[in-house]
Amino acid sequence: MTSNRKLKLWELERVDKETFLTQKKEDLLIVLDNIRSLNNVGSFFRTCDAFNVKKIYLCGITPKPPHREINKTAIGATQTVTWEYRESALMLTKELKAKGNIIVSIEQASTTKNIQELNNFVNKPLVLVFGNEVEGVDQEIVDLSHEVMEIPQYGTKHSLNVSVCAGIVIWEATKKSNK
Repeated sequence: MTSNRKLKLWELERVDKETFLTQKKEDLLIVLDNIRSLNNVGSFFRTCDAFNVKKIYLCGITPKPPHREINKTAIGATQTVTWEYRESALMLTKELKAKGNIIVSIEQASTTKNIQELNNFVNKPLVLVFGNEVEGVDQEIVDLSHEVMEIPQYGTKHSLNVSVCAGIVIWEATKKSNK
């Protein structure tokens, strides 16, 4: 009988903070459009650290580090993931689009594509926009997006928690380049 022993943290061979800060990042930017929950923001940081995301933009009412409740879920990722605050997610998205980035709103809309189609954008600068826990992504941002994508769901609930959604979507966006 073979044993499947859990690894100790030091056995995971993760890069140290200094190496992480200097390594080449995914060409992936994350825009948080009025995310309210401090815990959700912390989860975004932790997920973006895990998948080597270039930058997070915190917009509107989205809380900013340093904050104890963000740190509770980020577990130090606010010190490794590059972030910037912008007052307007709409103005930021227009700016990023003008620079040639592909804008993808993660939202439920009348015409959406499955997130598995993110693999069509490998090696292209990608911006993923995630919206407020109640209102979602601002309609004006949806309107200027190149694509609107969603995660297929088969249960009774209308949506996933935004930070859970982010984990799935960011994995999908980065898995091709991480092979």
